[in-house]
Amino acid sequence: MNFPVAGFARLTRPANLPTAAADIFAGMAIAGAVPGSFDTSLWEGPGLLKGIFLIVSSVLLYAGGVVLNDVYDLETDKTERPERPIPSGVVSLIAAATFGTFLLIFGVVMAFLCHTISGLIALILAVFIVIYDANAKRFTVLGPLNMGICRGLNLVLGMTVLGEIIRPEFALIPLVYIFAITLISRGEVHGENKNHIIWAGILYILVILAVLTTVVTKSANIVQLLPFLLFFSSMIFMPLWTAYRVNSPENIKKAVVAGVLSLIILDASVAVAFSAWWYGILILLLLPLSIWLSRIFAVT
Repeated sequence: MNFPVAGFARLTRPANLPTAAADIFAGMAIAGAVPGSFDTSLWEGPGLLKGIFLIVSSVLLYAGGVVLNDVYDLETDKTERPERPIPSGVVSLIAAATFGTFLLIFGVVMAFLCHTISGLIALILAVFIVIYDANAKRFTVLGPLNMGICRGLNLVLGMTVLGEIIRPEFALIPLVYIFAITLISRGEVHGENKNHIIWAGILYILVILAVLTTVVTKSANIVQLLPFLLFFSSMIFMPLWTAYRVNSPENIKKAVVAGVLSLIILDASVAVAFSAWWYGILILLLLPLSIWLSRIFAVT
C-alpha cells in the first residue's frame, strides 16, 4: 500500500468501522425491519438499498469523526502519540482536515438518500461528533457522555430505515456502554485509573441488566439471547479485571480495545432479542473482520 494512502487509512481506524455497521444492523432489528420481526419490508424492493445507504453513512460518519479527532489532537499527539499519521508527517494537517470533513458530509448525504429523518439524525450525529472532537472530550464527564450520545444516535440511525424512529429509548444502552469505555481510556497513556475501571465495571453490569430486562420484556427470545450475552460478558470483563489487577497503560489499552470490538457482540445481542438467532450470527461475522483489522491498524 502506498505510504500516504496507508496514512489516510490509519486515520480512519479501520478496525473500528465494523462496529459502526453493527449499530445499524441492530437498529434495523429494533425497528422491526428484519425477518423474524413484525415487518419484513426492508428486504423487499428498494428497502435493502436503504439499509445499505445507512450502513455506508454510519461507517463514513465514524471514519470522519476519528480523522477529525486526530486533527484536533495534533499538539497532544506530538508528545503522547508521535507515531500517528499527522504528527509523524505522513499526512498533512490540512489534508487530514479536508479528508475528515468530506467523510462527514458524504456520510450525511448517504443518510438522506435513505429517508429525510435518517439524514436529519445523521446531521445531528455529525454535529455531536465535531463537538466531541473539538472540545467536549477534554472534560471528565461531558466527554464520555458526548461520545455515548454519538453511539446512541448511530443506533437510532439504524432505527430510521423504515422512515420513522422506533423505540429510541434503546439508544441509552450504547450510550452507557460507550461512557464506560471512554472512562477506561482515560488511563491509556499514563495508567493509574483504577477508580475509572471500577465505575466502568458497574456501567458494564448496568448495560447487561438493561439488555436482559428492558429488551427481554419486549421479546420472547431470551433463550436465544443468553449465549450472546455470556459471550459479551466474557469478552469485556476478563481484560477489565486484568487492567484492574495490573493497572498499566498496556493492560488498560487492551481493556479499551476489547470494549470497542465487543460493541459488535452487544449489537448482536440486542438484535437477537428483536429478530432471530441467525441475524445475531450475521452481525457477529463482523467481529473476526474487526479483530483482523486491529492487528494491522490501531484501534485507539
